[in-house]
Amino acid sequence: MSKKTPVKRARAKQRRLSPEDRRQEFVAKATEFFAEEGFGGGTRALAHRLGVTQPLLYRYFPSKDDLIKEVYRTVYLEPFGDGWEKLLGDRTRPLRERLKEFYQAYTGVIFSRKWLRIYFYSGLKGLEINRSYVGIVRDKILSRIIRECRHEAGLPAQGKPGAAELEMAWVFHSGIFYYGVRKFIYEAPVLESKEQMISDAVDAFLAGFAQVFGEKEGARKLAVRAAV
Repeated sequence: MSKKTPVKRARAKQRRLSPEDRRQEFVAKATEFFAEEGFGGGTRALAHRLGVTQPLLYRYFPSKDDLIKEVYRTVYLEPFGDGWEKLLGDRTRPLRERLKEFYQAYTGVIFSRKWLRIYFYSGLKGLEINRSYVGIVRDKILSRIIRECRHEAGLPAQGKPGAAELEMAWVFHSGIFYYGVRKFIYEAPVLESKEQMISDAVDAFLAGFAQVFGEKEGARKLAVRAAV
């Protein structure tokens, strides 16, 4: 009685998978492949990693770009949903609590070697993944945080965030992000408690925002009174 080789066993398993399960498996393994090899590798090498032929891979994803888009959707877009925006906008709770809870959840998603490596590889390659994600962070996270900070500080609810407000929010957000880079990419020493890091960063940001933009609003009001 002949025994099945590992390749035959893998092929038998593939035959048992439904088309949707096989597609998800391809995306998961492609995510690992891109995280390790970057986006320069071709579909031949990717198909070999998956243990399938190129024609079979092309049945599910007509091009490598199509596969990259699906990896982006699965890894970067799916975690967003609308739950995080609702959390940030829930004014029945103190803003400090909302920010701490949000960044605990957010870093729970992005603080992994795989997520971060794909993010940096896409940036170096000039792919749309990186630019699109930066836009999502700006529009769905930072703009919401700025609106909530204005409300918390008793400042006028203006339209779009100003350039200075966005820059301060980026500095805050990027500081938390870079904690993950130092830990998972550089493997450098970091503060052991992620919770404390987030708490300290939130406190510093809220105090700074209220001071900087509260003073600017006060100065603007004084100027208006002086001009009357």
